[in-house]
Amino acid sequence: MEGETLALDTALDWPTSKGRAQRLLIVSSACHGIEGYCGSGVQVFALHDAEWRAAAHEAGVAVLYLHALNPHGFSFGRRVTHENVDLNRNFQDFSRPLPANPDYAALHPLLLPAHWPPDAENQAAIDGWIATHGLGAFQAAVSRGQHQFPDGLFFGGTAPTWSNRTVRSVLREHGAGMARIAWIDLHTGLGPSGVGERIFACRDDAAALARARAWWGSGVTSIYDGSSTSAFLTGLMWGSVYEECPQAEYTGIALEYGTEPVPEVMTALRGDHWLHLHPEASPELARAIRARTRAAFYTETDTWKGQIVSQARQAMFEAVHGLAD
Repeated sequence: MEGETLALDTALDWPTSKGRAQRLLIVSSACHGIEGYCGSGVQVFALHDAEWRAAAHEAGVAVLYLHALNPHGFSFGRRVTHENVDLNRNFQDFSRPLPANPDYAALHPLLLPAHWPPDAENQAAIDGWIATHGLGAFQAAVSRGQHQFPDGLFFGGTAPTWSNRTVRSVLREHGAGMARIAWIDLHTGLGPSGVGERIFACRDDAAALARARAWWGSGVTSIYDGSSTSAFLTGLMWGSVYEECPQAEYTGIALEYGTEPVPEVMTALRGDHWLHLHPEASPELARAIRARTRAAFYTETDTWKGQIVSQARQAMFEAVHGLAD
């Protein structure tokens, strides 16, 4: 946003005393750009944490930090890529028919009204839909991804984005020859404030789920059985591991930290997309929308930041122990 060069940064912390590492832990930030404030903070802390780095080295685990998976969104304070794509809905097989989302299609005109803030009529229509179908159904309809409206929310795209292609290239480079790979992808915006939900991030595989719960605790949730605060999603980024590193046993979680209640997060996202479509908005309105969007994905308190770092640190130690067993 300030004219800087945008990039996906990588840092590989290699256990030199162990020779050729066969185990890799990936810790990534800013899949959804604006969520990178949280993830970047965790990564910076980890790189200055001598005890953590020594533990990974001693276990023979290489740690790959992927900083700003979606650098455009991170720089511009948006959740999406420069293509207006939700990166975590973009890892589809684009040679096949893409998933349909008729519920989103019905809601799309209401989500992006002509004027912002929404008027009473628009709010009443949204509230009516929720009253009929439930807040969970509203969250699922809006957030599970759609490929029909390029200007809409949670647009999964119609082709691989730059970030998709770049992530795959990084995985091929650093995941080659690894026998075991773990991935902790850092997110914000769902759940109680400051609480890090550990969401299973693998295929619907009983052995992988058992392994994830053995490493990170029985509280690991899953989109497959409805135990997660996340809706069931497709086109998720971690699916690329199976394609780019097929030789590896893979175990992963998304560490999802709560900020604001779901209705507030959804409204903030709607405002962000509305602003993108209306560059003529007044400077005062634009500032208010951007501030609300940031607050929906990053809580500016020392207490919240401390909760984020401590939970991520624990999850990273647990991943190293799991990989080393």
